[in-house]
Order: sequence, then structure tokens, then C-alpha cells
Amino acid sequence: MPRSLLRSSSRPRDSTSARSPIDPRRVARQNPPTLLGGGTVADNSAHEKDRSILHALGYAQELRRGMSGFSNFAISFTIISILSGTLTLYATGINYGGPVEEAYGWPIVSIFVIIVALGMAEIASKYPTAGGLYYWASKMGGPVWGWFTGWFNLIGQIAITAGIDYGAAIFTDALLNLLWPGTFHASPHEIIYVYACILGLHALMNIFSVRLVAVLNDISVWWHVLGVLIIVGFLAFKPDHHQSVGTVFSKTINNSGFSHQWLWFVLLLGLLQAQYTFTGYDASAHMSEETQDASRSAARGVVMSVVVSAIFGYILALGITFAIQSFDSTTGAGIFAVKQVLLDALGLRAAEFLLFIIVGAQLYCGMSSITSASRMLYAFSRDGATPGHRIWRRLNAARVPYMAVLAIAVLAFLCAFPAYFSKDIGVGAGYIAYAAVTSIATIGLYIAYAIPIYLRLRLGDAWEPGEWNLGRWYRPIGTIAVIWVVFISVLFILPITPTGIPFKNGFTWLSFNYAPIAVLGTLLLVGGWWVVSAKKWFKGPVSQGSEDELALIEERFGERSGPPLTTPAA
Repeated sequence: MPRSLLRSSSRPRDSTSARSPIDPRRVARQNPPTLLGGGTVADNSAHEKDRSILHALGYAQELRRGMSGFSNFAISFTIISILSGTLTLYATGINYGGPVEEAYGWPIVSIFVIIVALGMAEIASKYPTAGGLYYWASKMGGPVWGWFTGWFNLIGQIAITAGIDYGAAIFTDALLNLLWPGTFHASPHEIIYVYACILGLHALMNIFSVRLVAVLNDISVWWHVLGVLIIVGFLAFKPDHHQSVGTVFSKTINNSGFSHQWLWFVLLLGLLQAQYTFTGYDASAHMSEETQDASRSAARGVVMSVVVSAIFGYILALGITFAIQSFDSTTGAGIFAVKQVLLDALGLRAAEFLLFIIVGAQLYCGMSSITSASRMLYAFSRDGATPGHRIWRRLNAARVPYMAVLAIAVLAFLCAFPAYFSKDIGVGAGYIAYAAVTSIATIGLYIAYAIPIYLRLRLGDAWEPGEWNLGRWYRPIGTIAVIWVVFISVLFILPITPTGIPFKNGFTWLSFNYAPIAVLGTLLLVGGWWVVSAKKWFKGPVSQGSEDELALIEERFGERSGPPLTTPAA
């Protein structure tokens, strides 16, 4: 990676910075960075630095800053969760392209996602706040950009939480079905009940303590890494038969319903597996107000979570594919394709053990997703952007936005509830409904990712970066990132089966990809709200006051024991 990606900039200050007498870059000079930020507790001077930067951005230190740089990386790595997205949508990849989708689709998507992450990381270093993308867009483009970015980010966060925990419910039910086949039957209704229980558990865990979440996220990193190695190890050495290299890197499968002449389109649709997996890494930005050395740790967390996930995710995808014993058996299992591969290749007991590892990782993932989404809702509400904003910004004694946590859990449940009415969970109505939820999550989040990157490109050299920056590489990286997001946003709103094409013979609403309705509906609703009302009162991020006023807010949480910080000289 070029040195310019990590150097500090000396460019003149831009006019879009938060209005504060404190220069965040002046107070941000500390120890040289390490790859992931380490796991030690910051000293008082480091804590003061973080708080000073937050003050410069207009906010008091209300949330507890107890996360290390490693924990910040861990939450994004956990939400990406290669044992979640890679496996819950493995049926998409194997039915929409086959082995070549796993062999080539994953690395292609990984390259472009790393580029997007680099563009985001530079901005995260400049503005380390819980508002994340919404705050960035507001500061660089004004309230209207912040308004749309915030809503797309929030809706994407809710949808990704739904996709993660519903996927966890599918795998949990599959495991329960193997353990107690007479009691659990892996039906759509049963999966919804499990889904509700998982969401409730995750909400309670998040409300309990941010420190508990941080510890569990740290554990989750090693659970994922060791889990992938264990799964791939089993699949490499235990089966009597493996697919050949030639088969994995050349065989195509098209069970989409589209004719073979549309195979190129089917292969593109199969990219959803990898693209959906690489979502949620903006969590490092949303947790920055709770992270030590946030101006560097958040940026590193965004990038390194994607890089590490890309490597281990590819190992996992290939490991599963090489171990397939029968392509007909695997593709015919629908959304339980991975379960079928494990059963065919390893037998019942080993399959149960590996499914336990997978379910554990997915539960970690869902817990972290609610953490990130609740911080987004909290920050958006703190600036008065949501209905009932005074409710969603409330903190409990542990300084956790507990009402935001509950709201995210309820909304995520409603997002996936239509699957309750599905007749099956194979490559049919139930599966298509799940694919639609993941498409909505992917599109919503990536639109929110791309808007700040575009605005940073528009500002050009007049924009002053933070401590972690791209140097002169910002322009090609940002341009490629925006083009990629536009491409996938169009791709994933298209029909995913011929019977899902409106006004065509055989069309059925059960096969319809309702992602375009969700995206267009969001644009119309949020845009209409802006035109009719919001533009009159929404001004973007709202400063909580002067230095003395911020100090008073912090005293309520026992954050300060001494006098207010002295404003540094200009």
C-alpha cells in the first residue's frame, strides 16, 4: 500500500469542517499507529485527545469510550461475518453461476469493496462520530445530502440486521432439525419464531453493556478465523472425494430460470453473495465515539475488516465448493445448500459440530449489527432527523441508547416477516423473499457509502483530510468506488427469475424482487418529506453547545472530574 495512504496531510483547511475553535488535527497527534490499534487502555492524554476531537465536531462525550482499536476492527469484521453472508447466500452463488461464481466472483467483488472501504476510511478519519456516513455527507455537501444519506444508511442498517439474524435463524433451525428431527422441521413458520427469539436475545445483550459487546466482538474475531480454518480443515481431509480444480474453476450452473444465453446476466446476479457479505463495515465509524484513538482506529477498522474478510472468505467459499459431493443434491437443497454439503461430505455428527460453529458466528454477527444500527439511529435522532427523536436518543445508566436498540430489533423483525407467508424455503418464494431483503440491505448501505465518497471527490484538493488519508490516490480510488456502487445498485434491483418480471406470462408476485419498490419508495418518501417539511427545519448535525456546555453534559455521565477543556489557540 502506498505510503501516502497513511500519511498526514498539510493541505489548507476546508470550509466544510465543523464550526469549532478547536482544530481536530492539532489535538489528534499521539503515538504512531499500529495495524489494528492494539488492545490496551488509552491513557488520560489520549482520552482527552479523543474528547477534544469530538468537541471540535460539536458533540459531548456521552457514550462510554471503552473500545480499543482492535475492538473497533472486530465489530466491523463481525458484522461482515464471512460465516454468515458467505454461507446464508451460498445457494445464490451455486445456483446463479455455480463453482465459477465462487472461484471468480468473490475475488472480483473483494477488490472493488476494498476500494470502497479505502474511500470511506479517509473520511472516517476526518469525522470520527457515531453519525458516520450521515455526518460526513452533511459536512461535505450540506443538509440535503446528509438527509438522504442518513435515511439510506438507516434503512440499510435495519435490512442488514434482518438479513443477518434471519439467516442465523435458518442455520439455527437447520442445526436443531439435525439434533431433534422429530421436534424441529425447518419450516418458514418455525424459522420466524427462531428469528424473533434471536432478535430479542441480541437486543437484551446490547442493552446490557457496551463493554460486554466489546468483549464478545473480540472473541468473535477469533471464533470466525478459527471457525473458517476448522471448517475448511474438515472439508479438506475428511471427505473421500473432492471436486477437481478444473471443475471448480470452469463449471457453470444456471438454475435461475433464465435461458443459457442469459448466463452472463445470471453470473452477475450471483455476485450478490459476495457483495451482501461485504456490508456493515461502516460500523467502525458508528462506534468511533466509543473507540480510543478514533481518528485512526476507525479508519483502520473499516479497511482491515474488509481485507481480512476477503482473504478468509475466499478460503471458505472454495473449501465448501471443493467438498461438494453432488451438485444436484447441493443445488436442490435450496437455502440449506451448505447444510447439504456438510452432510454429504462429512456425515451427521461432523455436520452438527460445524453447524454449531457457523451458528455461533452468525449470532455474534447479528449482535454487532444491532449495536451499529442503534448507534446510527441514536446519532440521527440526536440531530432531530427522525420521528420521535427524543425517544430514540435516550441513554440508560450504562450509557447505551436502549430505545434505539429496541427500535432496530422491532423494525428488523417486520422487515423479514413476509417470509412467514412463504410456502417453501428452497429456490422458490421463501428464498426469493430472503434474496430481496439482502438486495435491499446491500443497495441501501452502498448508496449511503458512495454519497460521501462522491462529495469528497467533488471538494477535491480543497478538502483537508484527517490523520489517515489517501493522499493523491483519493481521486482514482473514489471514482472507481462510486462507479462500482452505481453498477451494483442497478444490478440488484433487476428481476432474479423470469417469473418475477412484471407484465410477462407466468409472472407471480411471490417471485418478484421487491428491492426496486423499497429503493424507489425510500427515495419518494424521504424526498417528499424533504420537500414538504424537512428542508425547513433539518439543518444537519447540530452542535450541542460551547465547551462549557459540553462539559456540563459530560458531568452528568461522570465523564469529567476537572474543569472544562481549555480551547487551544488558533
